[in-house]
Amino acid sequence: MISVNVHEAKTHLSRLLERVAAGEEIIISKAGKPMARLIPLSKPTSDRVPGLDKGVIQIPDDFDATLPEDVLELFES
Repeated sequence: MISVNVHEAKTHLSRLLERVAAGEEIIISKAGKPMARLIPLSKPTSDRVPGLDKGVIQIPDDFDATLPEDVLELFES
């Protein structure tokens, strides 16, 4: 892990991002005080596939029906 000041981070942002993409962590400091940390974003372990849970969840026909008054009162209190 390396530490750079704000001026150096602004001047060499592209280079720093390349290092971060390679897995390195970088601390950005202002007046010698650490202010931020650049870290690589973790990639999802796998791509999302739509429809994997099709048929698992049943939504009733009255799903969006008006709630009974006593239940509405509980939300409003």
